[in-house]
Amino acid sequence: MGRFGFLMAAAAMAVSVAACTAQQDGKTVNPQNWPEAKSVGLIDDATEAKIDALMARMSLEEKIGQMIQADIGSITPEDLREYPLGSILAGGSSPPLGHPDRSPAQPWIETSRAFNAVAMEEREGHVRIPLMFGVDAVHGNSNVVGATIFPHNVGLGAMRDPELMRRIGQATAEETAAAGMDWAFGPTLAVPQDERWGRAYEGYSEDPDVVASYAAPMVEGLQGTPDSWGIQGGHVAASVKHFLGDGGTTDGIDQGDTQVDEETLIRVHNAGYPNAINAGTMTVMASFNTWNGVKMHGNRELLTDVLKGRMGFDGFIVGDWNGHGQIPGCINTDCPQTFLAGLDMAMAPDSWKGLYDSTLAAAKDGTIPMERIDDAVRRILRVKFKMGLFDTARPFESRTAVIGSAEHRAIAREAVRKSLVLLKNDGVLPIKASANILVAGEAADDIGRQSGGWTLSWQGDGNTNADFPGATSIYAGIAQAAQAGGGTATLSTDGSFSQKPDVAIVVFGELPYAEMRGDVRTLEFQPGDKQALALLKRLREQGIPTVSVFLSGRPMWVNPEMNASNAFVAAWFPGSEGAGIADLLIGGDHDFSGTLSFSWPKTAGQFVLNQGQDDYDPLFAFGYGLTYAKGGDVPQLSEVSGIDASLANTSLFFTRGRVPEPFTLSLADAVTRSAVDSETAQEGAMRLTWNGAGSVSIDGPELALVRETNADMNIQVTYRLVTPPSGAVEMKLGAASVNIADVLDGSDGWHMLRIPLKCLRDAGADVESVTSPFALSADAPFAMAISDVRLATDPAGTVCPN
Repeated sequence: MGRFGFLMAAAAMAVSVAACTAQQDGKTVNPQNWPEAKSVGLIDDATEAKIDALMARMSLEEKIGQMIQADIGSITPEDLREYPLGSILAGGSSPPLGHPDRSPAQPWIETSRAFNAVAMEEREGHVRIPLMFGVDAVHGNSNVVGATIFPHNVGLGAMRDPELMRRIGQATAEETAAAGMDWAFGPTLAVPQDERWGRAYEGYSEDPDVVASYAAPMVEGLQGTPDSWGIQGGHVAASVKHFLGDGGTTDGIDQGDTQVDEETLIRVHNAGYPNAINAGTMTVMASFNTWNGVKMHGNRELLTDVLKGRMGFDGFIVGDWNGHGQIPGCINTDCPQTFLAGLDMAMAPDSWKGLYDSTLAAAKDGTIPMERIDDAVRRILRVKFKMGLFDTARPFESRTAVIGSAEHRAIAREAVRKSLVLLKNDGVLPIKASANILVAGEAADDIGRQSGGWTLSWQGDGNTNADFPGATSIYAGIAQAAQAGGGTATLSTDGSFSQKPDVAIVVFGELPYAEMRGDVRTLEFQPGDKQALALLKRLREQGIPTVSVFLSGRPMWVNPEMNASNAFVAAWFPGSEGAGIADLLIGGDHDFSGTLSFSWPKTAGQFVLNQGQDDYDPLFAFGYGLTYAKGGDVPQLSEVSGIDASLANTSLFFTRGRVPEPFTLSLADAVTRSAVDSETAQEGAMRLTWNGAGSVSIDGPELALVRETNADMNIQVTYRLVTPPSGAVEMKLGAASVNIADVLDGSDGWHMLRIPLKCLRDAGADVESVTSPFALSADAPFAMAISDVRLATDPAGTVCPN
């Protein structure tokens, strides 16, 4: 940057800091309204003396380094010699060094050791300070192949069992420590109020009391109590998140604005934090969302005055993925405002180098006072001492057998049993163990489907059963129970059979997802593509009693599917121990005990449906749940959804031989279309033939793809080349295009092409307004078959053509 550019940037920074300060001077918060709390065990004289001695030796560069966290996908251990960062994270789809994303424990241990080896090496002018290694262990250490995967929080909330939560936290901590990691980004203390939010399943309940009851047990399970803290004992630092109001955004939009008054913010969204602080949580993660227009990463009143002041939090506040860059006046690589507001460590996964340089400059010129820097560094070092990170012993790294151990799987299986909610039963359940059982549905024998998002990848997609050694699919659990009881279980995903079964168990539900891709516009399940409903009806028409096992991250409008079922079980995303479902369905040895922690909608348009509302009118109220002991059936339900189903789809553009609503297909000039078989289904693909110049486009309502672009999502096309192109083939997003002719695979079989949205943005696409999310044009003859086009998150094999 030239001198003029530097001066202009400095002036802009000064203006933005002043604006931020002025915004805070509005005093939208009265700290005295907030509950008091106190971090237990974090401060003591001996530890503070060690911190004093260490900080006296640290250079400014090393202090700034402690305040920056980088992702392993964007930094090497060698980088730490020039940039002495304080923390490394493994993002949802970031693999261990030199290994594929889906790896067992040893590559993760080696990765953690490689970074720490540089941080702790003896070299001139360097103060040896261990790194913190963070990971989204949100339902078990779910980045690691072979780990125990617990039900997602939406299911755990249905248990109402705080003591079991403590055991889940402890098991998660042991499996995290055994993989070389010392910091779990959890638990989530959001109180979701709108189930359209794609992260709703990360919340335990719509009820703040349920969330509050789980906060301390989960923190203590992960960290232990102050007398047992330390990585050496198989404990890891907790990070309660996301502070504050992430579950209350308007229209359920991820990273949106939570427009509520201070009393509601305290009573609903802050409910779990005092208990977590009193339990000694070592870190708190700031939220992406805004509160009444103010970004949380820049909200000094809440981060400093309330969280660190009134609520007595003595650990450190970490940011979320480049969340600081969303503060007005900031960019990912330059944001003194976030540290001034009270953030102690910025999560700068791919922006760490620029953020380090700009933060160092802001420290040197006084924009960030040394008092604020020293406070942040002291808090970070305090946690590192309390976690025992300065002691190089890591005994759990030699105990990798705890990962996926029988003891931990038994805890997860118990959690599955207690989380299931029986919504309907006309007497078909429990099933006799001696019965001839048909197990149907696409998700019946799919451990990835039953585990949901944040499992081996960010969105939980791309997983196969081979990725889950030691785990049990729902079908496998049913088969084991049937065999033990003298019955049989036959897997048939499409519901076909040669011998009529006594009963059918149909397993279906949402595909795995995380934020953004999980955001929906209607709560109707499978709008416009009622594959599961068709299967249920077909079985009922053949006189076969049907039991539906519904996998989802939220309550959904499933009235038609429920009408077509004799029994209906809300199984949420149960994780790796599918046998827990068979425990309840078969034999009758266990009864249902789970009750709804989220209200169940009567129509697909009841987005904000929470007990206590004036117009509260659910199908099943908060706390509902049948048992065998008390029974109960459900009368015929209305099958009028109450909302336009086409609003649901924002990421799937072609599948199963058709373009799903609300998108349409257009062919122009010399292009023809014909139905052909896909890799999995008869006439599940379309063949597109260019007899000359022409184009194909999929068009629909306006989409804003800014978040998806920033999150490194891609356009994923499953295709088979029929006739190789003889000229350019332009793939378009809006008005931008890239030539994909040279990257198409002409070998036999079906292939996958992934073009990053950033590639198309850089080519000129307006990702803020997209009405044609996919188009192809060519000037010369060629032909290809396409079976699937969608937005995807898996980065493997992405390519940006020149």
